[in-house]
Amino acid sequence: MLFYSIIVVITAIDQLSKYWIRSVMTVGESMPFYKDFISFTYYQNSGAAGSSLQGWAPILGVLAALIVAGIWWYRKKGGFPGTLKQSAAALLVGGAIGNGIERLLFGKVTDFIVINSGNGIMNLADIAINLGVVLYVVDMLVSQRGRWKGNRKNPQIN
Repeated sequence: MLFYSIIVVITAIDQLSKYWIRSVMTVGESMPFYKDFISFTYYQNSGAAGSSLQGWAPILGVLAALIVAGIWWYRKKGGFPGTLKQSAAALLVGGAIGNGIERLLFGKVTDFIVINSGNGIMNLADIAINLGVVLYVVDMLVSQRGRWKGNRKNPQIN
């Protein structure tokens, strides 16, 4: 149930935030959000991260749908055991759905979050995808940590 709850929450918050930005701002308009650290600038991206692959939104939308289907299939086959991996996969799916909806409906994605440390412009779906990747890596490191500790206690001599 956690898996589906995360997907619904991420997708809903992402879509609502993008709708709000499109409703209150014009493309290129900026407004401060949190001190000098975060601001909102309305940008429409018809490509991928870093404005690469401009004009490829429909193809990227189909790719997002395939990734979502692949994650769902893998999960059904028993992949992603454990809460951390389930959460990571759900964040990836929620983010892919959020951006995929816009790519397939509008041919572009609404980006608006600017972190003034030079990380470009993004949206909540992008943040969810990045967080999903981080959680997956953390889960891999935690599970490896147990193996590393086990190997120190029982070192094999070759």
